[in-house]
Amino acid sequence: MRVRKAVFPVAGLGIRFLPATKCVPKEMLPVVDKPLIQYAVEEAKAAGIEQFILVNRLGKGMLEDYFDHAPDLEATLRAKGSDEMLEVVLNTKAATGAVVATRQMEYLGLGHAVWCARELVGDEPFAVILPDDLLLARKPVLQQMVEVFAKVQDPLAAVMAVARDQTRKYGVLDLAKEDAGDWEDGGPIGGIVRPRGLVEKPAPADAPSRLAIIGRYILTPDIFPLLENQERGAGGEIQLTDALVTLLAHRPFFGYRFEGERFDCGDKAGYQMANLAFAMEIPNLRARIAPFIAERASHWGVGR
Repeated sequence: MRVRKAVFPVAGLGIRFLPATKCVPKEMLPVVDKPLIQYAVEEAKAAGIEQFILVNRLGKGMLEDYFDHAPDLEATLRAKGSDEMLEVVLNTKAATGAVVATRQMEYLGLGHAVWCARELVGDEPFAVILPDDLLLARKPVLQQMVEVFAKVQDPLAAVMAVARDQTRKYGVLDLAKEDAGDWEDGGPIGGIVRPRGLVEKPAPADAPSRLAIIGRYILTPDIFPLLENQERGAGGEIQLTDALVTLLAHRPFFGYRFEGERFDCGDKAGYQMANLAFAMEIPNLRARIAPFIAERASHWGVGR
């Protein structure tokens, strides 16, 4: 089974970034010079994804427009001879039919958003990408996961160790005793672990481990009937993690320890860190920014 489709749950209101997100979808916030949604789609393309499914809502049509033609802009750039900028704009254009959208009429959580894409996904494995989670890696993380899925042919999610006081933000893996020691600090890069259970957003005192799922999944279509009948869980929402718990009774599910660095761009501090980290990957920007950071760090007394 080959993974050809990816679901992007993008119906959120972006409340933590108001007022910037009053009119602009949070997925359109730029990191350096590209919006978050473009990073997510590029990661999916690198993994061989052919169809990109946006689970959207009223008022966020800008996300679909972004991957369309921009005739006036393209014509202006051609007339000015701005070939480099024209190429940048053309690279955002998707093939006809590659970007499709469906609506999440009620905002009932990640599990509900994934279920909304069921008719577009059909009867095949698919990826789920949360654009808020921006990943910096030598090999795109979804590509790493597709390669693992080709071997195991069972659902998996990207995982990493988080601080114990942060577990209430994540789905957390409950590990067998024989795995707990090896995976408590995140596990071996490129390794997979089969949990005995999952807990959605546990309080730190109740978390079975610090190994948390971040916003990359490869799922199989047998998740859809479970989501359709899933009762509301944490936060009064239909949680994807809860459906995966039910799935565990029928087939394996794996956590995959990816190679790369994750930035939580749904958080203001994480978003600023992402901008710095990605800017520092560009040599001409690094040459200008690094001295500025060093000077400011000295001014603020950082590292003393």
